[in-house]
Amino acid sequence: MTGDAIKAQLDAGLQELGLDLSQAQKDKLIEYLALLLKWNTAFNLSGVKDASEMLSRHILDSLTLLPYMDGVRILDVGTGPGLPGVPLAICFPDKRFDLLDSNGKKSRFVFQAKLELGLDNVTAHNERVERYRPDAVIDVIVSRAFSSLRDFVELTKHLVEPGRTRLVAMKGLYPEEELALLPEGFVVNKAQKVAVPGYTGERHIIELSAKAAE
Repeated sequence: MTGDAIKAQLDAGLQELGLDLSQAQKDKLIEYLALLLKWNTAFNLSGVKDASEMLSRHILDSLTLLPYMDGVRILDVGTGPGLPGVPLAICFPDKRFDLLDSNGKKSRFVFQAKLELGLDNVTAHNERVERYRPDAVIDVIVSRAFSSLRDFVELTKHLVEPGRTRLVAMKGLYPEEELALLPEGFVVNKAQKVAVPGYTGERHIIELSAKAAE
């Protein structure tokens, strides 16, 4: 697929999502896609190999989270090669993004992408989430393909400040069984089905928070 075709697909996808990004931001998203494709051949960062499919299933999919990024400190748990954290950081240069993954080669890729894209608002952490201790309160914790909702809550609850921190999980089919197994003290704020341009599978975004102490 040509570079012009990829740019056209990105523009069409952004329009479908109702997003208005600067040319510099769109260029960085394309650069990030190129880095993913390049590194993927050697390090198997993603099972998706096709540029068009990668743009849809990774980049545009990540951008469906933009309306959920209230606050200034965002933690991406199980980020893999930087998804959704890197696309979100490109869109929100004034927010701080901590991208966490226990896989060394994927964390190294995130660090390299940060350098090559000039993303001063990104910090890559090669660490397990249960051991992670941030230096400030996290506003939003995101998870794209990390675990069940119950495990997501259990592994991150030491990072949650009730009344402030929100957990945002990306799921495929509506996770009815997972929602029924949420740990006590956590509630669903929002459960929204979203359409990812160019992708026919289902996608739901689930926002959770901890109840404030009475």
